[in-house]
Amino acid sequence: CEENWNGYFGTAEAGWTATALEQRYGITRAGFGYNWHVAEPRFDLNVNRNELNHFGWVVEIDPAKPESTPVKRSALGRIKHEGATCTERNGRVVVYSGDDENGDYLYKFVSSAPWRRLRAQGRSPLDHGTLYVARFDADGTGAWLPLVHGQGPLTTANNWVDQADVLIRTRLAADAVGATKLHRPEWVAVHPKTGDVYVTLTNGSGNNAAVNSGRDPNPYGHIVRFSESETDDTSFQWDIFIVAGDPQYDSVNVPADQPVFGSPDGLWIDDRGIVWIQTDISNSSQNRADRGYDRIGNNQMLAADPESGEIKRFLTGPRGCEITGVIMTPDRRTMFVNVQHPGESTTFWNNQFGAPTVANPATVSSWPFGGGKRPRPATVVITRIDGGEIGR
Repeated sequence: CEENWNGYFGTAEAGWTATALEQRYGITRAGFGYNWHVAEPRFDLNVNRNELNHFGWVVEIDPAKPESTPVKRSALGRIKHEGATCTERNGRVVVYSGDDENGDYLYKFVSSAPWRRLRAQGRSPLDHGTLYVARFDADGTGAWLPLVHGQGPLTTANNWVDQADVLIRTRLAADAVGATKLHRPEWVAVHPKTGDVYVTLTNGSGNNAAVNSGRDPNPYGHIVRFSESETDDTSFQWDIFIVAGDPQYDSVNVPADQPVFGSPDGLWIDDRGIVWIQTDISNSSQNRADRGYDRIGNNQMLAADPESGEIKRFLTGPRGCEITGVIMTPDRRTMFVNVQHPGESTTFWNNQFGAPTVANPATVSSWPFGGGKRPRPATVVITRIDGGEIGR
């Protein structure tokens, strides 16, 4: 999934100004300051404005055909994809994807026919179907709004050229149909037993909608759950599964007996129905009392039981990291968890030990090696001492 692609473009051209489309996707002259445009003209905003349109897609790689070329599945829309969660409903492929930006949307793609039939015809089920965007209504119901050229406001009369234009301008199309602005929709997970769909809303502010936890700003985020209609692709019912935070700072919305955590991001539900929640507190907020994160500490992973409502912290990551990605072996005895960018520049620890530099990269953390060595991302393999099932 191509997420923060907008920050890799830039230009030194003083007269360059962003178009409405570029502004909507967060394109700026400086980008993230990486200066790729200095080394490679294709990333210069003033050289080829259409180069931007090559990015923001879901990319499919076929592991069974290592010689094949990765394919960008443009029918799934062009956004800042945090993930692409694939499932099956009535034989058809369904793909959920969050657009990781405050005030952006949750999307769903449904294949036009059962995926086996499309594959037998030599067609990809990810190329033939309908892209929808979510509207969450205050009464706990919701609707999936189709992003289809010629339907609703997406007409030629309204300057939408064709379906390709709708997909390239996915965010603007979602604006036009009246989707619900969310607090950074990120990962999506589907409960294997109930079929309920869970989505993490990491944090945000504004976007006054009932689904956004009722607090504004919402620095800790929350998790929304919804159930799809059994008879159509366009309706659902939703509720708020968990409101994250620290009751010391928010005793109204956060239960006193709930483990303190914030900024839920990664999400996975195992075959028993345990919801595994991973956090991504920004490095500018981690551990800081003035941001309400001093008791929460580093990023972590928790386990939640939807039936009992019980939540327990499972692990805590090193300083400066994000916990992201989790899976277990089928016997549930071995778990794999990713620790991303440990030791990254983190305001709280920088103020105490100095910011990491090329010459001294371990001021924040030297995980996993210790001893002042350069920190490295890694996959952690977890087993129980007694060899039993994890999460029992």
